[in-house]
Amino acid sequence: MNMGKDFEESDVETIFAKGMYCAESVLLAIAKENSVESPLIPRIATGFCSGMARTCGTCGALTGGILAINILHGRTTPEQSVENNYRLVRELVSRFEGEFNSTDCEKLLGCDLGTKEGQDIFGKQNLVEKCQLFTKKTTSITRELLADNLSSADPR
Repeated sequence: MNMGKDFEESDVETIFAKGMYCAESVLLAIAKENSVESPLIPRIATGFCSGMARTCGTCGALTGGILAINILHGRTTPEQSVENNYRLVRELVSRFEGEFNSTDCEKLLGCDLGTKEGQDIFGKQNLVEKCQLFTKKTTSITRELLADNLSSADPR
């Protein structure tokens, strides 16, 4: 299944509202607006959603932004430098953490999505709204960082 064909728009809020999760939504939105089509997008992001597959790890929206940076500024050969990519990723992480005071899903949401209790809290407190905010803000920051670095983007 090529999800890219199912999502013609690059509006991350619409993508999220249609049922894609945080990492998938950010990656798909950035890929679409940069004309990057692949049957791997958003599939490669799925395990990063919900704090690394509900392990209380890094926020999926943040990892989706990192994946988006990678598709435009990642290496294709060992000879290529990692410096521009690493600089962009560090800036994204720094800005996300500055905005939300953490990068970890459990701390951001206040519950462990890997437990029944955490799933209940997530539903009862409508924490999906927080996830929508993280997804929207991460996409915005990633877009800004990529726009500032257009001249160094890999032409694919």
